[in-house]
Amino acid sequence: MTDHPPMTDRPLRILVIGAHPDDCELKAGGVAALYRSLGHQVKFVSVTNGEAGHHVLPPPQLAEVRRRETEAVARLLGLEYEVLDYRDGQLQPTLEARARLIALIRRYQPDLILTHRPNDYHPDHRATSTLVCDAAYMVIVPHIVPEVPALRVNPVIAYLSDHFQRPYPFSPSVVVDVEPVLETIIDQLECHRSQFHEWLPWTLCEERGMPADPAGRRAYTRRFYESFNGPLADRYRSLVIQTYGAERGARIRFIEAFEPCEYGSPLTDANKKILFPMLP
Repeated sequence: MTDHPPMTDRPLRILVIGAHPDDCELKAGGVAALYRSLGHQVKFVSVTNGEAGHHVLPPPQLAEVRRRETEAVARLLGLEYEVLDYRDGQLQPTLEARARLIALIRRYQPDLILTHRPNDYHPDHRATSTLVCDAAYMVIVPHIVPEVPALRVNPVIAYLSDHFQRPYPFSPSVVVDVEPVLETIIDQLECHRSQFHEWLPWTLCEERGMPADPAGRRAYTRRFYESFNGPLADRYRSLVIQTYGAERGARIRFIEAFEPCEYGSPLTDANKKILFPMLP
């Protein structure tokens, strides 16, 4: 017995768990837009409040700015966006945080969870991945976090893409053409003005050349995304061609890619077609 009807009888429930406001958009903003266009439910979660990601704004003020930026994304896509209050740059995979993630997952009852891999440059990303993986089995254990009813079926979990090679490189089994929703992805990133117009140019030592006009700033955000995401399609071109066929697969420029996690329910060839309905 499951908590909800079979996936084919209702809209999917997709849960994207990132460490910071804008992590979900950068790695899964395209599939989120595609899910929403097909009538499926999507929830973004930022485990930290994002308070450290600025060179001028003090943490309490920045946390409020970034919360408002996530609200803009939620309105844009018509999705739920929850920002937890763990401090940016200080996240630890504690028992308390694990219990909170277990309760959150149980309440949302997702079919699919997308999150960071355990090996990553940012400690908050690593901690988020650990928290999700540690919650994977516990969500079905009734005596753990007993105040929220346990799930009867584990969600499928998949990792968001990265370029790190050790201890093993990212190995996707799902690639999704997101070029048809590229402008919507840029719209999402443009909601995070504190990041793409201020913080990231500063971290890249490009703040003096940052355009002042809205069109120029959007062009800057687009260039950042294209350089950030663009290599993925060529890196996994054989899987793109396998998925979309030789003619279309050779032309696709922008993808989002996902690697199955060994925890949770398995991602199989059969449920892949259900969980990623935008695939051909």
